[in-house]
Amino acid sequence: MSNRISDEQADKFSRQVKLVVFLFVILPIVLLAVFMEFRFRSIEQNIPYQAPSLRDEARMDIDVMPWHPVEGQRLYVPAYSHVYHQKGDPYFLTVTLNIRNTDVENEIVVSSVRYFDTGGKEVRSMLKKPLRIGPLAATEFVIEREDKVGGSGASFIVEWQAGTEVNQPLVETVMIDTNGQQGISFIAHAVVLSEGPNTP
Repeated sequence: MSNRISDEQADKFSRQVKLVVFLFVILPIVLLAVFMEFRFRSIEQNIPYQAPSLRDEARMDIDVMPWHPVEGQRLYVPAYSHVYHQKGDPYFLTVTLNIRNTDVENEIVVSSVRYFDTGGKEVRSMLKKPLRIGPLAATEFVIEREDKVGGSGASFIVEWQAGTEVNQPLVETVMIDTNGQQGISFIAHAVVLSEGPNTP
């Protein structure tokens, strides 16, 4: 009889512990997750849409160089228009080439941005005129998900110059796609091909 009572007490105590854990641990976590989801959606809705590669005072097309170049680079940047998954099926991605001027005082000029496919053939030039990027400013170029011409081995060749010694810009690509509740994203960094003020 005493064993049965102690078993019942143990079972009752176990249920009470589970209830306390649910009320004070699991339920708050669930509520916090729901709150954060609604909060992120609210923030996202309040961010004004800005078209990629939009020009402004910090990112302006120019006709001629504002100074004689004293520094510059030619960069190779990987761009994965798609990757392979499962049985080798292509998974298409949106590619954003991001160029950030990391110098706090001086501007740089991006003189050329060219997009190449997997076979190394130039697909298109992304710039009609040189692009001046102000101190700490950034610009981007987007290859849309539906633009499949580049392939898994696509790339950009980026050329930039400066009129004085500057911090080297940060140049990278961001590949991303979302499908339902799942998504994929990753970054690739630029590789220096050549350096000098008159980089071709």
